[in-house]
Amino acid sequence: QVHLVESGGGLVQAGGSLRLSCAASGLAFSANSMGWFRQAPGKEREFVAAIPRSGVTTRYADSVKGRFTISRDTAKNTVYLQMNNLKPEDTAVYYCAATGNTINLHITEQYPNWGQGTQVTVSS
Repeated sequence: QVHLVESGGGLVQAGGSLRLSCAASGLAFSANSMGWFRQAPGKEREFVAAIPRSGVTTRYADSVKGRFTISRDTAKNTVYLQMNNLKPEDTAVYYCAATGNTINLHITEQYPNWGQGTQVTVSS
C-alpha cells in the first residue's frame, strides 16, 4: 500500500521560508514522478511543482516560480518543497502526490496516489 506523508508545514510570517517534506513508502520511488499541489479554503486544488522520476526538468506554477524549489532524494524516498519569500496567498493545505506518468505532471488527475496534506499559513 502506498503511503505519502507530508511534514514541515506551519505558521510563518510573510517573507519567511518553510521546507516541506514528503516521505514515500509502498512504491518504487525512483520510478515515480512526484508533485506538490495545494488547496486553499473555497478553492480547487491547484498545481504547485513537479519533478519527474529522472529528477530533471522540474516544472512550477507561475505563481511560485523563482520562490519555490522542488527536489528529491532517492536514497531517502523523499521529495521536498523549499518555499522562500512566502506570501499570504500561499496559505493552503499542501499535498504530495506520486504517479508513474511522465507527462502532464501539472494535472491533478495524473496522480493516483496522494498524501493527507500539511497546512501552511502565511501571516501578513
